[in-house]
Amino acid sequence: MEPKYVLILDYCIGALNIIELTDEEINEAFSHDDFESFLMTIEDKYEFRLSDCNWMVTENLNIYRYKNGKEI
Repeated sequence: MEPKYVLILDYCIGALNIIELTDEEINEAFSHDDFESFLMTIEDKYEFRLSDCNWMVTENLNIYRYKNGKEI
């Protein structure tokens, strides 16, 4: 799986940040020992702190929203 999107769940401010990585960032990510060490290099650029977040990476982005038990 190629890491195309990074979803950052910032539980301190209740925000979901969706980052679409550039081709350059994707290449840089592969040069790191692990993906989290790469994320540390882009914290300032995208204004998040890993110490305050959970994250996941995905190749495809699917977004589903629900209200009152139904998808909106």
